[in-house]
Amino acid sequence: MGGMSRVVIASDKFKGTLTAAQVAAHVAAGLSRAGVHGAEIARVPVADGGDGTAEAAVAAGFRRVEAKVRGPAGVPVTAAFGLLDGTAVIEAAQACGLSLLPAGSLAPLTATSYGVGELILTAVRMGATRAVLGLGGVATTDGGAGLVQALGARLTDVSGAEVPPGGAALAQLCTLDLSGMHDLAGVEFLVASDVDNPLLGPSGAATVYGPQKGASVSDVPVLEAGLARWADVAEEAVGASSLPAGAPRPAVRDAVGAGAAGGLGFAALLFLHARMRPGISLLLDMVSFSRYLDGARLVITGEGSLDAQSLHGKAPVGVARAAAAHHPAVPVVAVAGVCTLRPDQLREAGIAAAYALTDIEPDVARCCANPGPLLERLAARIAEDWLR
Repeated sequence: MGGMSRVVIASDKFKGTLTAAQVAAHVAAGLSRAGVHGAEIARVPVADGGDGTAEAAVAAGFRRVEAKVRGPAGVPVTAAFGLLDGTAVIEAAQACGLSLLPAGSLAPLTATSYGVGELILTAVRMGATRAVLGLGGVATTDGGAGLVQALGARLTDVSGAEVPPGGAALAQLCTLDLSGMHDLAGVEFLVASDVDNPLLGPSGAATVYGPQKGASVSDVPVLEAGLARWADVAEEAVGASSLPAGAPRPAVRDAVGAGAAGGLGFAALLFLHARMRPGISLLLDMVSFSRYLDGARLVITGEGSLDAQSLHGKAPVGVARAAAAHHPAVPVVAVAGVCTLRPDQLREAGIAAAYALTDIEPDVARCCANPGPLLERLAARIAEDWLR
């Protein structure tokens, strides 16, 4: 890595306009033009578990693996994951993401997480003994029932027929047969998620996140009822298969993060015995971020919108914390499409300054239409302010 003057570009995507790798490329181009040279610029695209997580792993040297899986609406999609030395980085959104549904046709009641289970099986067949599951941006509220079906479980109704896909149909669930489940006992599962919601209730998956996936006011109780039934049957089945008689049943439904990704968190905790970790810190560990900080003089992080939500475990704050914890600490600045945080809020998060596209071009629509050149101009400003 050499030299005492490296600049590390570790930004998340600018949602809807630039991938994390594109942000890094534009910032690097702007720095080079301002006289900061390529050899001293390290690009480390990051993500926090949601869209872009698999891509960030690939940018960090993981092998890109593609697999055809069942998409959220049942139509096959091509999903990619990262694989390196027995670790797979699987992003749920690749298999059941909102972005995979045709514009204007959300499927809150019927979208399935089946494809996520298929990705897990593909990774395990390819030798993965550790799987990092990124849980963000999904179209589903099926409690991970689809994932469990893909792993070989049978969900049947009172007449013995297979329960149809999606969260709404789970209200008809009668029996969960785990006898055909693939044995994944030798695989360690880590869940990258920043969501601490439980599965059910006023702060649960259906109530809080259902509407973002297209659920109407009348759909939410339907999904809630389906998830409640799923939790009863699933906890009973797992408890019966693994606990001594008379032992208290695990209430995984109440666990922190069980409501993540429409209840995928619940399935990961209950069936995969996964451990939850904040998305960005898990990803930074995986890409060995600290080695880029050795001898660095500046870190440039960022995301599309730096706002109050960013302060709750989003990528830029995770990057800033890592840089602050490094010996010696490395100063951090951020680039963004829009920044609504005050200077004191930025400082508290460990970010010395923020540079937003709207500082140069106040028209947000224009920023979104042509973010690259604007980002290069911001990078030149950063070079002027921090790298002279």
